[in-house]
Order: sequence, then structure tokens, then C-alpha cells
Amino acid sequence: MMNENGKISRSHGLPQYILQQQSAALEVPLLTQPSTWNDYESNFISMLTRAKQEFGVNEMVFGDIDLQGHRDWEEKVCSAAALSCSLPLWKMDRKQLVVSMINGGLESIIVSCNTVMGETFLGRTLTHDLVEELESLGVDVCGENGEFHTVVVRCPLFKQRVQLPSAKKVLHESYWFLTWPDHAD
Repeated sequence: MMNENGKISRSHGLPQYILQQQSAALEVPLLTQPSTWNDYESNFISMLTRAKQEFGVNEMVFGDIDLQGHRDWEEKVCSAAALSCSLPLWKMDRKQLVVSMINGGLESIIVSCNTVMGETFLGRTLTHDLVEELESLGVDVCGENGEFHTVVVRCPLFKQRVQLPSAKKVLHESYWFLTWPDHAD
């Protein structure tokens, strides 16, 4: 789901060309939809329905760990699109999960964070040392409570690494974001 002008993704603020790199690295199609927050749910259901019709999708997979409100919403929108809903990480230990992802070769970079964490965390790669630092600050190591968002740039499922151009740090309301140029360098 993209913002109203279709240029960046909601919550993470990623431009389409970064999402296209992830799509190509996974060898799966990318579907995007501009949306306001007011129309988000109806547009999300429309996109799920489109994925089912165009690509034969039967199940959606979500990465939530234990926020019941998120699970309830995901199950609701999947039901509205006649899709199954899967949450394979549900109720897993957060630290064990992030450590196993790092150990498994997943490389992710913080692209947004709250002002409590501050702008110095933007652009940092999630490593064992960063996990320890987040814990010492009382920050959830998976960002499950919305403290931060990441972008995956490398993982075993990717055919190639996602390349991120230079970014600027911008404060928007109570969140810091990395912002990139409209086009890839």
C-alpha cells in the first residue's frame, strides 16, 4: 500500500523502485495501490482480491508476532477477500526470532523509528550488537510495538541484494524516516 500519490509505501516510506528490487529479488510480482488512511482497508481488500484473481493466491502471510489487534485485522481483510491468513511467527520469542533471522543471513536496515530512539538509528543494520543495544534501551528488538521499521536488503530467498541509494533523514510528526530520491541513482 502506497501513500496518496503512489510514490512511497505506507509506514516504511519506501519508494517504489526499492519495492521493485525486492520483488525482482524474490521473483514475485509486485502489486501496489495508492491509498489514504481512510480508504486503506477497502483498498487493501481490493488488492488481496486482485492477487487472488490474477495470480491464484489462496493464502496471505503476515509477520506479526503477538499483537492481537493486528491479527484480528489481518484475518478480517483476508476473510473479506476469501483468502486464508497465516501468521507463522505468532507467539514466537521476539529475541530468539530476531537472532535466528540474523544468523540465517537476513540483512535488514532501519528505515524509520520513533523520536524516543532518535535519528541516529536510521540506516543502521540489525546486528547482534544492535539487538543488545536496543534491549539496553528498553526498545523491542523486533520493533513489534512500532518503535522502528526495517527494509530487508538481503536474505536467502533473494536472488540478489537490494541496493539502497544515499538517503536523507527527515522528521515527520513523531517519526524519523530515511527518504530517497524519486528515482534510483
